Amino acid sequence: MDTSAQNLRFSRLDSAPRRPLRLGGVGTPGARRAKGTEAAAGRQTVFNPHWKQSYERKLTTARAAIEQIAPGRRILIGSGAAEPATLVEALVRHGNHLADNEIVHLLTLGPAPYVAPDMAARFRHTAFFIGPNVREAVQAGRADFMPVFLSEIPSLIRSRRVKVDVALLQVSPPDLHGYVSLGVSVDIVRAAVEAADLVIAEVNPRMPRTLGNTFVSVADIHRLVSVEAPLFELVPEAPDAVSDEIARHVATLVPDGATLQTGIGKIPHAVLKALSGRRDLGIHTEMLSDSVIDLVESGAINGRRKTLLPGKLVTSFVMGSKRLYDWVNDNPAVELHPSDFTNDPLTIAKNFKMVAINSALAVDLTGQVASDTLGGRFFSGIGGQVDFIRGAALSHGGRPIIALPSTAKRGTLSRICGALEAGAGVVTSRGDVHYVVTEFGIAHLWGRSVRERAAALIDIAHPDFRAELLSDAKARRYVFEDQPIPNPSPVQQDRVVTLVSGERVRIRAVRVSDEEGLQDLLYRLSDESTFLRFFGFKAVHPRVEMLSMVKVDAKRSAALVGCLEDGDSGELIGSARYDLDPTTGLGEVAFSVADAWQGKGLGTALFGELAQAARVRDIPGFSADVLPGNGRMLRLLHRPGYQVKTQLAFGVEHLQVLFNP
Repeated sequence: MDTSAQNLRFSRLDSAPRRPLRLGGVGTPGARRAKGTEAAAGRQTVFNPHWKQSYERKLTTARAAIEQIAPGRRILIGSGAAEPATLVEALVRHGNHLADNEIVHLLTLGPAPYVAPDMAARFRHTAFFIGPNVREAVQAGRADFMPVFLSEIPSLIRSRRVKVDVALLQVSPPDLHGYVSLGVSVDIVRAAVEAADLVIAEVNPRMPRTLGNTFVSVADIHRLVSVEAPLFELVPEAPDAVSDEIARHVATLVPDGATLQTGIGKIPHAVLKALSGRRDLGIHTEMLSDSVIDLVESGAINGRRKTLLPGKLVTSFVMGSKRLYDWVNDNPAVELHPSDFTNDPLTIAKNFKMVAINSALAVDLTGQVASDTLGGRFFSGIGGQVDFIRGAALSHGGRPIIALPSTAKRGTLSRICGALEAGAGVVTSRGDVHYVVTEFGIAHLWGRSVRERAAALIDIAHPDFRAELLSDAKARRYVFEDQPIPNPSPVQQDRVVTLVSGERVRIRAVRVSDEEGLQDLLYRLSDESTFLRFFGFKAVHPRVEMLSMVKVDAKRSAALVGCLEDGDSGELIGSARYDLDPTTGLGEVAFSVADAWQGKGLGTALFGELAQAARVRDIPGFSADVLPGNGRMLRLLHRPGYQVKTQLAFGVEHLQVLFNP
């Protein structure tokens, strides 16, 4: 088709006075708009009694709609499951008149024929987030990648820094008042609808009518194409053993009343499954997936204690199975909002106890997180990771979490690495990272030195790579030369227990990175507690002593520490350890409990966990030397149901505590 004719057709649309954008919502905050843009704030919903006639006039075929697009224009395609596949197909099949058009979008689930090599003269794609359907084109150089925070894309569009001339989207049928819903994708599409000169929409009766800031007046859509097709689905992967173990650790960081951000995949699915026993959870996320449905139906997620939009599951797009799409349809508990609302760190932070759970491809020993590159090539994108990591960090009681398997390539590559590979991009900086979780535990990095970070991350790396990582850390002068290699412990629990005093504490296996925490615990003991623990006054606790306390031989010893339930301070309040006595075959035990926590049941809890570890190794019982004046320790070891033998010699009571068969 003649290019000049196309320019005339487009110029008529362009020069016509644009009707005020009519927005409708259900209890929604107004979208932020950049100064100087056409999309001015304060517009009100206007009822148009003649919308049906307008709707009929705008109905056309996909081919005719695509012919309205002129060459050299930037075209935004709707996101995720809301990709308008019929229009995308027509764009390629009937877009012979187009040249030098740029296509932009977030992740889309449908086909991307416009990135084929033979389309290069007509289309070039710029990805805000690289999905599988465009990854090869980006890596081959036929398409571009724009590194950008998801929270900032709507502002870029509204300010026309990223000018969108044409928006291709998919919407629900209009309601009685002439408003369609953007359905499962509001994210950056809301801003594109406001800013584009030409808006073309597929109207699909299978698109859910979602609530929130999702409604667009028929008056603000230029061409409508009637379709009926199922939405693209992304069914959650079933968790495996590794993701279940990661989820178990992550779940210990999620308190009752927390508000969650998760994505899709094995780990998020496993995490939500592991939270079935929590109460009053809320959702504020960029993406809603199937995994939330069961928790909502069980009552675990109800949003009752949310401090922003209580009772509402807030998201910017929905991506999953048909079950999920049916569930969100006209569901008043679910609100969709644009990404500059859902992903604004200051908005996120208004949710108290905000827990953000994000994945990564690699983490170096200083805490830098690589998420958008793999093998030195662009793989995905920044997305909302930094938005939510920072928002959760600003939240009162919030927790930003990076969760990832310890290895890749079937266990042949460690995701915890001495340094990121050449070409790797740092998505989340070391200054933003708080928690890193693998199947081997939790590393709390916030407020820690590089030496402490390296030790903590080596602790949660796969055991097969710990020696190599430690050697690398020593070569980089990150850690001391005598830093020991973390060894696997027979104690795998990392769980929160309720003491007889009613207080909740976390008991977990000791780590090499606990060296300073244990030293601090011993220095804080009173003179009396120190005397009873060490059979004399002890003024100093040198590092060599601490190294002996964090070294564990999985066959001959086990060590535990107790800390506050949240663990945010890093303060240890108790420790327990046994070392196998080869002459008796019993585990010789030692306990240290901070004075403020004595008499509250912490020692009993530590004893129970330590006994469980000993039983795993078929150790028949414990032995201990106790001063007669140490009444608490004597009562601790005289456990009901255990066989206890006592012998007094040289002013010391020697006890043997034998487990039941």
